[in-house]
Amino acid sequence: MTYNDICLLLRQRYEDGEARAVARYLLEVGYGLQMTDIICGATERLPADELQRKTNRLLAGEPVQYVVGTAEFCARRFHVAPGVLIPRPETEELCRLVEEDRAEGEGIRHILDIGTGSGCIAITLALNIPGARVEAWDISNEALAIAQENAKRHNADIVFRNVDILSEQPFLQQETGNGAHCDEHFSNNDSTKGWDIIVSNPPYIVPSESKEMAEQVLEHEPGIALFAPQDNPLLFYNAIAIYAKQTLNPHGKLFFEINPLFCDQLETLLTGLGFADVTFCYDRFGRKRFATATKPV
Repeated sequence: MTYNDICLLLRQRYEDGEARAVARYLLEVGYGLQMTDIICGATERLPADELQRKTNRLLAGEPVQYVVGTAEFCARRFHVAPGVLIPRPETEELCRLVEEDRAEGEGIRHILDIGTGSGCIAITLALNIPGARVEAWDISNEALAIAQENAKRHNADIVFRNVDILSEQPFLQQETGNGAHCDEHFSNNDSTKGWDIIVSNPPYIVPSESKEMAEQVLEHEPGIALFAPQDNPLLFYNAIAIYAKQTLNPHGKLFFEINPLFCDQLETLLTGLGFADVTFCYDRFGRKRFATATKPV
């Protein structure tokens, strides 16, 4: 099967440009080929049956990142599977906001990532912020297993815990095994001593928005990581902010990825809990996509 054969098949589902992009991702990321290899016919030497099966999965609407088991994020590759969201380019901007803020600070930073999924945020911050001590929570054991695998792959020193932020005392939940070395700073529930940063990309889409979403997202990515209740869209933000109010150090900061539809409500929520300097930042598409807030002294 040639590159052009794959593109021709994928045009049954995608426009020409997207079909070619998906085919290239399959071959470059999935098989490690360069475009020069592809042009010279290297795809014809790949296992034909396997390549056909993967192409069939793409034709069925499965995202190419799941088909090859890899997504790119902040110039690194992360293992992904249907148990975790595929990392988005917008979320890279969330990491940059945290990194830029911490570049202005001093000393070791204690960082918590809530709803870690593949671990892409936690791992990126652990690797990009010198001296950062990072912990990551998720309610899904499947997601935590994938995040741990990614931490090992990138040699990132992170503690992972199975924690439900909607529970009354999430910091008392049981610790799971971590992806790399278990830093003693976070053992014995030491996380309750205070965080400098809490960052989260929680579920923020309401069901009424699903009609505007891509079919492959709705059919293949985990709804538990996408959707908030229609009648309580800030459910997770409220729980995280309450926890942050109790456990952030003075001048500690919250960083959220958000739904632009609920900026006003989120600002009211955060200021009502006593947070200061509530700020909204725009993504590359000009939408309010991120929120930051500071815990006063």
